[in-house]
Amino acid sequence: MPYTISSLVSFEEDIKKSRFQAFAVPVENEEAVREFLDQYRDISTTHQCWAWKIGHNVRFNDDGEPSGTAGRPILATIEGNELTNVLVLVNRWYGGIKLGTGGLVRAYGGCAGQCLLLAEKIELIEKKKVWFQCLFSEWSIFQYELNSQQIEFSEEYTADGVSVTALVQLHQIETLAVKIQDISRGRAQLKIVEEENV
Repeated sequence: MPYTISSLVSFEEDIKKSRFQAFAVPVENEEAVREFLDQYRDISTTHQCWAWKIGHNVRFNDDGEPSGTAGRPILATIEGNELTNVLVLVNRWYGGIKLGTGGLVRAYGGCAGQCLLLAEKIELIEKKKVWFQCLFSEWSIFQYELNSQQIEFSEEYTADGVSVTALVQLHQIETLAVKIQDISRGRAQLKIVEEENV
């Protein structure tokens, strides 16, 4: 069962006069990763190293530290905690004492790990984007159905009726598809939008 974290958490520690500061944040996509890294860019740091995992996609960055001593250990802590849709950023302010490659691995991995221990783990529920159209006269029924199942949706009014896009949990798809067919008397169909799983 994949897990993510519920909200932003941070952790700070000093290791041999270097200050390390970690942030862990839930992310849905690469755009959210870029936005967070831009927002938390700090020119006072010596290094800003990070790793993220979204689904099966992973990326990490050593930001000038010796290869494999920062980004990879951060990623290892994300995967070790069985998390996905998570970005961990670790800032370092160099304090004058070299840590060596083993020391760097322990510092970055350890700081990221301590930060993730503070986070609340939540189950990641897979959702799919779906789309359907209905008549104006049917829209209030569908609106009630979507709201009662706590389904996120957006509607667009067209000349022919209402075009609806929604994010639906996997177990809700079949019930909703049947409901749409019933209400529209077979005229409307639920279509899965092949983008990405959310």
